[in-house]
Amino acid sequence: MTVDTAEARETVIAKGISLVGELSTLPEVTVRIIEIVEDPRSTARDLHEIIKNDPALSAKVLKVVNSAFYGLPGQVASVDRAIILLGLSAVKNIAIAASIARLFKGGKLSDDFSAKDLWRHSVAVGVCARLISKASGVVAGGDEVFLAGLIHDLGLLVERQAFSKQLGEVIQRTKAGEGTFLEMENLVIGADHQGFGEALTTKWKFPRHLRAAVGFHHHPETLSQELRKLGCLVQAADIICCSERIGFYLTAAGDELTPEIIESAGITQEDVDVIRDQLVEEVAAAEATLAGDS
Repeated sequence: MTVDTAEARETVIAKGISLVGELSTLPEVTVRIIEIVEDPRSTARDLHEIIKNDPALSAKVLKVVNSAFYGLPGQVASVDRAIILLGLSAVKNIAIAASIARLFKGGKLSDDFSAKDLWRHSVAVGVCARLISKASGVVAGGDEVFLAGLIHDLGLLVERQAFSKQLGEVIQRTKAGEGTFLEMENLVIGADHQGFGEALTTKWKFPRHLRAAVGFHHHPETLSQELRKLGCLVQAADIICCSERIGFYLTAAGDELTPEIIESAGITQEDVDVIRDQLVEEVAAAEATLAGDS
């Protein structure tokens, strides 16, 4: 199907979101956490009250806080201590990551695509985006950058559930060299995973910059100056992880990490080489941290 108008594309996206059922509903606790953190009147106590009533989430937050991901000097034994040390935003991001992990379930769609492959790629892009952010000299907000990378391909979960046959065809035709993954998505499905992902994160009331990173990570140059940086970090990370074939790699397969993209991410080619060397080990550590039923 060829999309002639933006209206036709929006119709396809709306249909996809309507068909995904349970996937389109975030756990209530995560919804409340996002609401609390986005409300400027909220306090650390408000967030702690929500998290303490969900033992699985409390355990996950403490596991992440005490992992090498944060590298804190001592063990953190309580959620309220974690909130004080890391801040509301960081704990929100951990909670979202824990909620997202449980969505990547299910068997193989084909030999080239499974939920596990997509999860591995998503974790890799999160890790890589964080490494890029660190190399660029941005000290704060590493957890936000990681989360943006982790959720960037959520739209593929919508496609897998709502348009599984068409997604299989997209994968087949991309591998056959008929065009890029995005071109095949738009041709076969009528929209791409960026559009589905943006619609899903909008439904979930995610913050604007995260929605932008999900919806424009293949074309961050089209974003406003305010939103572009995060999109550029995710784009660079996605291209690196796809070129290294970590998990499901077809979405940016063949995309070149141009000098312009490297510069827009705020790093150098030398930084890219170092990041590539660190990636496999860092991804394994992040997968272990986020593993398990949350």
